[in-house]
Amino acid sequence: MTHDTMVPGPAQFGARRWWLPSAVADELDSDVGSHTRSRRTTRDWIVDVCCFLAAVAVGVAAVASLDEQSDLPRALVFADLALGVVACGAVWLRRRWPLGLAAVLIPVGLISTASGGAGLVALFTLTVHRPFRYVAWVGGLQLALIPVFYGLRPDPEMSYLGVVVFAVLLTLSVIGWGMFVRAKRQLMLSLRDRARRAEAEAELRAEQAQRLAREAIAREMHDVLAHRLTLLSVHAGALEFRPDAPREQVARAAGVIRESAHEALQDLREIIGVLRAGDADDPGRPQPTLAALDDLVAQSHDAGMQVTLARRVTDTSTVSASVGRTAYRIAQEALTNARKHAPGARTTVTVAGAPREGLTVSVRNSAPPGEVPHVPGSGQGLIGLTERATLAGGKLACGPTPDGGFEVRAELPWG
Repeated sequence: MTHDTMVPGPAQFGARRWWLPSAVADELDSDVGSHTRSRRTTRDWIVDVCCFLAAVAVGVAAVASLDEQSDLPRALVFADLALGVVACGAVWLRRRWPLGLAAVLIPVGLISTASGGAGLVALFTLTVHRPFRYVAWVGGLQLALIPVFYGLRPDPEMSYLGVVVFAVLLTLSVIGWGMFVRAKRQLMLSLRDRARRAEAEAELRAEQAQRLAREAIAREMHDVLAHRLTLLSVHAGALEFRPDAPREQVARAAGVIRESAHEALQDLREIIGVLRAGDADDPGRPQPTLAALDDLVAQSHDAGMQVTLARRVTDTSTVSASVGRTAYRIAQEALTNARKHAPGARTTVTVAGAPREGLTVSVRNSAPPGEVPHVPGSGQGLIGLTERATLAGGKLACGPTPDGGFEVRAELPWG
């Protein structure tokens, strides 16, 4: 298992949202489009109650130490206690105003021993929720006032140096603990961002793969349906211009039209099925291979073309399925072009090659006996054949021949 698979996703964070800090929960809500600030989570309530009780406990201990000092005026003790109660109550506002509360409790803590616990809680909250520059100013001021405070209010049980060192260490420990919590929270948010980016990249890769698959299906649709529809057009035109043709020819043309229409519908259903399934590599019917060239030439011959097949390969079973399918589609598209652009011309399909030498597919037609018809969109099929041959690891060349004909020649890898 790689490290990337161990990164928790936003869904995993959402399942434990009740145990996350509210700041982290707000970040997660912003990812799903929620812009309202969330209430305290269960974890926040537990932490807030513990902080309040800790501040109260420290305040009670400070008031107990004040009772032992009988020389203090009762009014001073009462004022100290009142300020401690207010400071402990203000702990519940620490999440909303962490900097303001910590700054206000600095002078309060200088005159009230009972507010010392609330001051430490406010300093911890400031360290967790604000950058270090604010912590440095507030924490540094509290550390600087510790000797002043115990100079004015000496502890009855500990020496001056001992209580100052203890207070300094306690303050530094609170700051260190807050920095640890902040670092842990930032790590959690960074993991969340990393998971979000990973999901976005995965969606982008899936969309790109789907787009490439649809482009491949579009090329396949052009190669397949163009051949079928050309047969329909040729025989329908023959029936239109030769209404007095013999009954046998009319029946044969009608049979070719019916069979071509049926094959076109099957091909269209297959392509639509692939689009619905979302898998371009799992078609509904077996794909044509090099061995299907005989049937392709026979269909073209039945359509009225003068076409012959010259096979110069010994064993076609060793040709891979992808290369064989590419060779078939190239021959199919080239025969379709010859039928459209050079009607009545003699066409030769040549297949030659051997393992480790390569496979050559050539479709060559002679000069058309009559006027060459103009067909809109000429050249698009040849562009698709060039892309298909390149994707198969081969190359394709096409152009006119010296005798006035045209040749399409593809060289594909074999073994």
